Amino acid sequence: MELFKLVFFQKALLACLFAGITCGLVGVWIVIMKISFIGVAVSHAAFAGALCALVMGQSVILFSFLFSLMACAVLGPLSDKGQIHPETSIGIVFSLTLGLAFLFMGMIPEGKSQALNLLWGSILTVSFGDIKLLAATSAMVILILVLFFKEIQAVVFNRQLAKASGISASFFFYIILLLTGVSVSSTLKSVGGLLVFALIINPAAAAYQITYNIKKMYLISVLFAIFSGWAGLFIAAFLNLPAGASIVLVSSMVFALAVIFSPKRFIKNIT
Repeated sequence: MELFKLVFFQKALLACLFAGITCGLVGVWIVIMKISFIGVAVSHAAFAGALCALVMGQSVILFSFLFSLMACAVLGPLSDKGQIHPETSIGIVFSLTLGLAFLFMGMIPEGKSQALNLLWGSILTVSFGDIKLLAATSAMVILILVLFFKEIQAVVFNRQLAKASGISASFFFYIILLLTGVSVSSTLKSVGGLLVFALIINPAAAAYQITYNIKKMYLISVLFAIFSGWAGLFIAAFLNLPAGASIVLVSSMVFALAVIFSPKRFIKNIT
């Protein structure tokens, strides 16, 4: 209970709460659309932007936002105009951003400790400004989801049918990519560029094992993501482990348990 009296731990708990909400919601879209690799590509783009900011002495948050948004801006048109499957375009962007990340890391004039913090995350050192950014991102994702729930649901399940029914499928697909980029950038400092995609994918994939109802899937995914964050924090505190890695490992364990005890698996075995 002494941990709750520590200000840095209170801030870490809040960061996990808002990061869980954001990643849990966005993860459902990515898992259902079967473009899970997008989390890897966008997270590396944000990481490359953060490293570029360190090289140029600029704002890490601003540049990570710019790079991740540029990556998302390329992914959509590359898939649509170039007649390329989304997974292929994601692989192209991923290879580019990975190369840029290594390039900028080699150009950093001072020690590499800042770069490593961005790579692995440092949730125990988040500031109130970081928490406000996470809260604002969560609010934006929730607002857009509420306002355009039917349109997003249609695009997530089948873009072609959504387009045939009169919905601007490409527009909402780009919105999903945009929100993914914003989510990754806002959680970069807390979870880390290498690990954030796991927090997006694992809770949503676990929720997908539990229910077919998309509203319940949103709720379960968010709860799993928040639980992974909080449980990872306590494990890291008690065992003196890296917090970001602990959070991701807990989320992976949650997914494994969801697969083992999945009602879908039980029904499939009966039939």
